[in-house]
Amino acid sequence: MISVHHTLNSSPCKEGGDVQTWLDSLSQRFTPAEIETLRQACEFVTPLYVGKAEITGAPLIQHALGAASILISMNMDFETISAAILHAVPESMDDWMETLTTRFGLNVAKLVEGISRMEQIQEFSEMHAQQSQEQDKKKGDNTQQVEGLRKMLLAMVEDIRVVLIKLAERAQTMRCLANAPEDLQKFIARETQGLFSPLANRLGVWQIKWELEDLSLRYLEPVLYKKVAKLLDERRVDREKYITDVLQQLKQELASAGVKAEVTGRPKHIYSIINKMKRKQVEFSELYDVRAVRILVDDVKDCYSTLGLIHNLWQPIPSEFDDYISHPKSNDYRSLHTAVIGPKGLALEVQIRTYEMHQHAELGVAAHWRYKEGGKSDARFDEKIAWLRKILEWKEEVTDSGDMMEQFKNELFQDQVYVLTPQGKVIDLPKGSTPIDFAYLLHTDLGHRTRGAKVDGNMVPLNYKLQNGQRVEILSTKQGAPSRDWLNPSLGYLQSPRARAKVRHWFKYQNFEENVSQGRAQLDRELHRLGVTSLNQEKLAQKLHFNKLEDLLAAIGRSDVTHRQIILAIQDEVAPKTEEVSKPFTPRPSVATESPAGILIEGVGNLLTNMAKCCKPAPPDPIVGYVTRGRGVTIHRSDCKAMLRLTDERRSRLVNAQWGGKKASAFAVDVEVDAYDRQSLLRDITDVFVREKVNVTKVNTLSKNNRAKMQFTIEIADLEQLSRLIALIHHVPNVMTARRQN
Repeated sequence: MISVHHTLNSSPCKEGGDVQTWLDSLSQRFTPAEIETLRQACEFVTPLYVGKAEITGAPLIQHALGAASILISMNMDFETISAAILHAVPESMDDWMETLTTRFGLNVAKLVEGISRMEQIQEFSEMHAQQSQEQDKKKGDNTQQVEGLRKMLLAMVEDIRVVLIKLAERAQTMRCLANAPEDLQKFIARETQGLFSPLANRLGVWQIKWELEDLSLRYLEPVLYKKVAKLLDERRVDREKYITDVLQQLKQELASAGVKAEVTGRPKHIYSIINKMKRKQVEFSELYDVRAVRILVDDVKDCYSTLGLIHNLWQPIPSEFDDYISHPKSNDYRSLHTAVIGPKGLALEVQIRTYEMHQHAELGVAAHWRYKEGGKSDARFDEKIAWLRKILEWKEEVTDSGDMMEQFKNELFQDQVYVLTPQGKVIDLPKGSTPIDFAYLLHTDLGHRTRGAKVDGNMVPLNYKLQNGQRVEILSTKQGAPSRDWLNPSLGYLQSPRARAKVRHWFKYQNFEENVSQGRAQLDRELHRLGVTSLNQEKLAQKLHFNKLEDLLAAIGRSDVTHRQIILAIQDEVAPKTEEVSKPFTPRPSVATESPAGILIEGVGNLLTNMAKCCKPAPPDPIVGYVTRGRGVTIHRSDCKAMLRLTDERRSRLVNAQWGGKKASAFAVDVEVDAYDRQSLLRDITDVFVREKVNVTKVNTLSKNNRAKMQFTIEIADLEQLSRLIALIHHVPNVMTARRQN
């Protein structure tokens, strides 16, 4: 994981910092070209930042250089450092995006843009923090809200380096917070503790996490903080030196015993100590892990060998040994924990585990960050955090800035969208959700009564796709009901399964007779649109597993049966059956042969086939072949009027035909539209064809007495596509009917 080493001097919290000295200190870390870019960034912001201060009162230029220094100690690339220096430019320029792109490249400009977008998260965090102070009883709700803010923050950034810049900037703010007013200290500390230090924890930025936690506690609980600090009775530097000496001794002992191991350790920081005292309800004197080391070995046998070596080296503390290898925790966490009286008579905790156990503890279901933060586990979110932490580990191996950018691209949270209520509460929804999905998540009744929506203050259609960070306001009536159109997937009103289920539930429990009537109207309208003139509806009901037709119609009316299920059932029911097609004539006894057009012709083979222009058949219409003189076989619909009027002599030319296994790219069908005439009507209808990528081969329009009749010949792949297309045309303003022409 990322660790921060303070190898560079942090910029002071007052005027007087020498930019040139700071740049000179970077010569061992960056190339001359990269340092020149950083120099240009400093020169660019100096006149913009002059006289301006950060929220703590520290000069803005020094705040920027301080954040940049923290990022340098994290071994971040020069583009990230440049963006940290330039982070406040959007507040001082109107055309900043274009300017930064020209002078520093698109990557740096995008990082600055990400930082700017994150500012709104802090504003909403501030709003909710003030509300939560007035509503302390709703602590659970507040915890859930802060968790939503963290998720939204990660989802809004396209490059995870933006989060690291923000963490570094917050760490610099906390370092300079001492001179700020007390109420501002508490607010910033509370926001840091609730929002930023958990993010640092999840991403494995340990040093920033510890610093943010300790400094937050210093301003939120100053009395307890000073008490524990005094009880430690030694400076942090001394504690760190103690751990260093212990690590050196352990490495020598393990090497002498022939145990290959990796030994790490750190003195426990004050926030962690106080948290443990509160959680276990014990006094400071009862804690044995104020100083802790961790030993990683290759296999389980080495774990127990190392444990014996530790107990031989130092006296173990009774009752402070836990064997989580033989008896893992419920989340499958495995490790050996022991506490001993170490050098100088001070208590020392030792954790021993294999590399595999460590990987599972840090990135698996036993993730340490989740254990530390508490709360319910979210498996999908935890997996994404684990992946981000791996990316941050890999950055040590990536040196090229182009590769670095690709490594840090954040697409892990793009299956969710995080939006805000007018009060600033975070709501997470599936990607592609609409204002109606949002309304149903807030309250079922609000969803039913939804009639409009505003996004960031602007009116939007109800099938508008919400984006991360938008503020959504629902416009509703006092009494209302959902529309059946909301359940049509072609119209895109609902994305959330939860909202769709609530709309279906509403229709399900309406009056049965009304549902039957609505279902009959929907089915008849769909058959009319598709030009299906003969269909056994009782068989259709049985095919959809209903005992009676009325039950099917009621289910359609309640929206329990989806539009797609109806179309597929109709397709299957009207699909040609050889024995049914052969009734009007006697088929020629022969093996069916598939024509080059993908149509099975009985009794003949290798004949040219073409589609009849009178009825324009398309799958899965029942079809029949008519043998012509010199033009091969013409394919008609079985219910084509021309075929029904054939004389007995010509009827002998009919041959069985059905759609074969090959799927033709397109079939021509005629669609008839009846509408009230208006300007741009034809354009709006053709726009539907363009959006659906449907080829139009012929258009015929007639306008008379403010009425317009339009006929389109289009090429479609199947009946399902035709149904979707007709449904979309029907929703064009002024269109009264749209159907397939028989």
